[in-house]
Amino acid sequence: MPIALITGSSGLIGSESAQFFHDKGWDILGIDNDLRSYFFGKESSTAWNTQRLKKSLKRFTPFSIDIRNQDEIFKIFKKHGSEISLVIHTAAQPSHDWAAKEPFTDFTVNANGTLVLLEATRQFCPEATFIFTSTNKVYGDTPNRLPLVETKWRWELESNHSYYQYGIDETMSIDDSKHSLFGASKVAADILVQEYGRYFGIKTAVFRGGCLTGPMHSGAELHGFLAYLVHCGVHGKPYNIYGYKGKQVRDNIHSYDLVNAFYHFSQNPRAGAVYNFGGSRQSNCSVLEAIQKIETLLQKKFQYQILEQARSGDHIWWISDVRRFQKDYPNWRYRFDIDAILKEMVEFNLEINPQRKVA
Repeated sequence: MPIALITGSSGLIGSESAQFFHDKGWDILGIDNDLRSYFFGKESSTAWNTQRLKKSLKRFTPFSIDIRNQDEIFKIFKKHGSEISLVIHTAAQPSHDWAAKEPFTDFTVNANGTLVLLEATRQFCPEATFIFTSTNKVYGDTPNRLPLVETKWRWELESNHSYYQYGIDETMSIDDSKHSLFGASKVAADILVQEYGRYFGIKTAVFRGGCLTGPMHSGAELHGFLAYLVHCGVHGKPYNIYGYKGKQVRDNIHSYDLVNAFYHFSQNPRAGAVYNFGGSRQSNCSVLEAIQKIETLLQKKFQYQILEQARSGDHIWWISDVRRFQKDYPNWRYRFDIDAILKEMVEFNLEINPQRKVA
């Protein structure tokens, strides 16, 4: 059977990938050392998901290894060699706020770790497909220069703008902008993945994600906007909104829809492909709109406050144009919109706190 090696295998996208490709008949090698609990605290640990995958997936083999550990990573790649036909790299330090606290940790995880995996692929399984979860933060704060209009519940792009109908495409410059240190480390990784495709001919894809979400997300205040928002709503915790009057817009894509896109790419891979990827106009909301939807589902008021200070480098408005991917893979379709995403996430949280019911 083919082998899929997945980093960050207990995180949101990693665990969805493990489940998806296991269901397709693949053997799964999962690499995850629960560094997320170091980043965001014990309540954000993904250890529970490792145990869930071990119990539910018969052909899942977990490894608690840091992706920066070249010797240990190379040992796994060397052992399995050309049997590895797919590498899905989702492991990362994912918060621009956290990156400023430990820049060396952020950069070595995001950039050096990616280099270790790319070189392992080149040396031991060069015919494998390599998929990388990048981020829209590679564009820095350039999207904040767009001509935005304030409405009652959201910021919105002027209707005559070229990005209005479909969102932001891959031609937006990544230069001359403020990225945050996290954005810079992800730019380095993003470019490395492209270069291993274009220079060495390895089949690589960069997916520049918007808000990736779903019920398996161990959301924290510094990362995982929608998951943490739902968690606070269900459990009655106050939520802080940072800047922009709470009207900042995000396109949210369910982890299944993203991983299904990975699958389509793996069936007909390219070298050095780059895709903006998110909920597009299919699935997006402002923070205030999301709160309203959660209040309706829970039938109770949400506790939140809006702080004046925005997070450095944060986007006011982001909607991804996914047409490049849809052109290359026309059989891919969305399964979830924003309402379906929120309903599923609320129901998942209520299983932990079942006192309240979903409307």
